[in-house]
Amino acid sequence: MFTSKVFFSIFALFSAAEAFVPQQSIATTRLVQQTNLNALDPVHILDSASTLLSSADVLPGTSGEVSYSRASYYTILGLYLISFPGILSTVKRSTKAKVKKKTYVTKGEMEKEGKSLREQAGEIMAYMKANNYEVVEAGETITFRGLVQRSTSQAFFLVFCTAIAFASLALVLQIQFQDLELPGIGKPNWFLFTLLSPYAGIYYWQQGDRQDDCSFKLEANDDETENSITVLGSEEEIERMWRTLEWEEKGMVKVPGLLDA
Repeated sequence: MFTSKVFFSIFALFSAAEAFVPQQSIATTRLVQQTNLNALDPVHILDSASTLLSSADVLPGTSGEVSYSRASYYTILGLYLISFPGILSTVKRSTKAKVKKKTYVTKGEMEKEGKSLREQAGEIMAYMKANNYEVVEAGETITFRGLVQRSTSQAFFLVFCTAIAFASLALVLQIQFQDLELPGIGKPNWFLFTLLSPYAGIYYWQQGDRQDDCSFKLEANDDETENSITVLGSEEEIERMWRTLEWEEKGMVKVPGLLDA
């Protein structure tokens, strides 16, 4: 009952207040409605935006000038120009193997499920033969030599990286030389530099297949509980080898992954 009384009291107050508000004429009401409809018209919105942009000399809320630190700009520009030759180095190094030297350990002959140096050498020999490597030197150090074929995916990757590098260079040149005009050419299109990117893949492909050498030196400790294998060769081949043969790098502790049983 009390709630109903409060509701009717509030309704009466709003009704009384509305009585003192001046009422708009019918013509004014129609004009406001027409204006609201025009404001929702897409054509009207585009026309208004065009008029505003064409008549405005400066952007609202700004002084009309773009300010920046020239020291910061030229510092970043200098760092970019210094680092840009890195793409050329990447293309050149793609035709050569990245040689690494690492030492791995396995269980020795006196350990359970361990292997003697002869068995270890036989395991390495079988692995290298399966990957088309041949023995070129056998002694205290065993050296294998294999032929690494060209990779189509590597060639396309170099083309992609070179295209991105030249596109970024074109963007920098376009910003730096906005008003540059060359005789007989006019304003240059710096992005035409990206047309040079396929030459990175052509350069890689013309170098042909490469020969890789991989050397091994096997040693056992005095107790013959641990074998030490020193490998000198291509980083990619070494990475595949130790994972396949389940070696452990000397001085490192193997931490099992979450998916390991």
